[in-house]
Amino acid sequence: MPATSKYKVIVKTGDRRGAGTDANVNVIFHSDDGRRTKKHWLFHVLKDDFERGHTDRFSVQDIPLPTLDTLEIWRDKCGFGSSWYVDTVEVFSDATNSSFVFPMFRWIRPNYHHKIRHLDTSLPQFDLHRTQRKIELEERRLVYQLNVKVLSGIVAVKQIPDDEQFSFDYKWNIATRKIKMIAQSKIISLVSGTWESLSHLKNVYTSEILKEPTSTTRWSNDIFFGLQRTANMNHSVIQLCTKIPDNLAVTEDMLRPFLEGWTLKQVFDTNRLFMVDYKILEGLPCKNENFVVCAPIALFFLNGEQHLVPIAIQLKQKPAKDNPVFIPTDPTWTWMMAKMWFNNADASYHQSLTHLGFTHLLMEGVVVVTHRNISQSHPLFKLLAPHYLYLIAINTRGLELLVSEGGWVDKTMNIGIKGMFELIRRGINVWRMDQHGTLPEDLKARGMSNPKVLPNYHFRSDALPLYWAINNYVKKYVKLYYDTPDKITGDWEIQNWAKELVKPREEGGCGLLGVPGNGTIESQEQLIIILTSIIYTCSVAHAATNFPQYDEYAFPPNYPASLSGKPPTDKTPLDEKDILKALPDKPTTLDVMVVTKILSDKGTKSLGDFEVQYIFDPPARKIVQEFRDELAEISKQVKEKNKTRNPPYEWLDPDVVPNSISI
Repeated sequence: MPATSKYKVIVKTGDRRGAGTDANVNVIFHSDDGRRTKKHWLFHVLKDDFERGHTDRFSVQDIPLPTLDTLEIWRDKCGFGSSWYVDTVEVFSDATNSSFVFPMFRWIRPNYHHKIRHLDTSLPQFDLHRTQRKIELEERRLVYQLNVKVLSGIVAVKQIPDDEQFSFDYKWNIATRKIKMIAQSKIISLVSGTWESLSHLKNVYTSEILKEPTSTTRWSNDIFFGLQRTANMNHSVIQLCTKIPDNLAVTEDMLRPFLEGWTLKQVFDTNRLFMVDYKILEGLPCKNENFVVCAPIALFFLNGEQHLVPIAIQLKQKPAKDNPVFIPTDPTWTWMMAKMWFNNADASYHQSLTHLGFTHLLMEGVVVVTHRNISQSHPLFKLLAPHYLYLIAINTRGLELLVSEGGWVDKTMNIGIKGMFELIRRGINVWRMDQHGTLPEDLKARGMSNPKVLPNYHFRSDALPLYWAINNYVKKYVKLYYDTPDKITGDWEIQNWAKELVKPREEGGCGLLGVPGNGTIESQEQLIIILTSIIYTCSVAHAATNFPQYDEYAFPPNYPASLSGKPPTDKTPLDEKDILKALPDKPTTLDVMVVTKILSDKGTKSLGDFEVQYIFDPPARKIVQEFRDELAEISKQVKEKNKTRNPPYEWLDPDVVPNSISI
């Protein structure tokens, strides 16, 4: 009899709906010299094998092979539930004392002999099983279809694929969590009515569930108002001001009291004046005729103590008698009201674009295009997949519950979904991957790339090291698989992907602007910029704009998503009652508190610590480990910086940043 050897087979069934199977499963092992084992039926007597989320171990005896190059695996249709999703199959050979990993991450079709190579990592032009790869992509294109959303003009998945659904009662079942949180917090005083005083409002935060946000003690402070531009959610709107805009009705005499003895020329020459201009909000519709949103312009001065402070706010774009420029020496409550209306506009931009439009929605189109064009055997699919986790699912759930007619946005924001979708439409028509999606270029375009300009710009200080760490990670990874230009130009999956990324939305594409190569990738550099932008946006950019939400929004005077009445049209002195009258009522405030608390919770793993390990190729795994090591060093640096920051800026510590847009 020929010599035999024992093979230990470890099969990990996926943890997703319908993943387990009752079907009969068979395998054949192939070596790279053409030899193969006989067919083996994987089963245990009196045991239910291949249950969802389980790992099963089998032992088979067959001829010793020098290597296991390919796993041939198939199932029949037997049993009540025959569908089967497999994460990985690992085979250990006693003959060679070697382990061979076959990453599957596939649904196993009935009676189809899937052939998966060891490590399953190949560019399409070098794949020995091209027909199988082509069939799998054709199936994915049927499931992952793009659809242009009528209201916003942005592309999204036409129908959420089963594979993108949450596989369990995910922590972000927003409606259920909201009811539970209100019950646990025991806040029963917010059922109806308006606020009697600001101190009454502050007394609401008595629960461990809904703690007092940090903003309650500093909301009226001009220094904190300045910090909201540089170290909080809407971090990428402020720009260096090198001349006074023509439509901002300020003079040097008006600004002189706030420039600490400097002339306007000296302020410009030393890069101490900054601006936020919300022209994009002009003429934006609101949820009904009773609400308005401003399109303000504001100037901020970097004072001698290195604090950024507001020195002028004009609430509308066009100078007019009923559109004065508000300044810090105006009556106290009038100045506060002007800042609140500015922040109402800022909140509208933040939720519509910085948060929803430029992370969640833009990246959904990228996710769909990736699944349509890049095989899961492709090394770049394995690079990107951890950063796509739950994105489509959370977008679907969020749009249904929050950004729908009569939903959270309609209840809690002046602009409602009508204004939000219009603002998203305006924003995506100017967003460019090579500027807004590429942090160094975005900083340069806003005059903010020099670290000596606005030295306490915490977002820039913490985001740039993360951007370059991701860029370094991507660069090593790309060079590993594309060591010659022809491997890029000859990779039809990547080329098809690039074409669909830039293809106009009305023609069935993603419609992204500013994608390097504009649909044809010819160099490592172009590919590196694209991949870095996607990973950075899905992780760092989203974390920076999402996780501070509770501290900002939960105290309405600090960052009001909703304000009643009209913005001030003159400098008539106001009082606390005027502020209270403008604030949202108690139920609306509770809605804001609860939802922003849910949205501020992190529930997935930290950047680099992937929920699903797709990468098995040893040189690539080494690159992943180097990425993790670099992130660990950055985390130490952020923690050290936060010891002297007041307040600390915690949102871009790599320990806090998740891999994906999962909330």
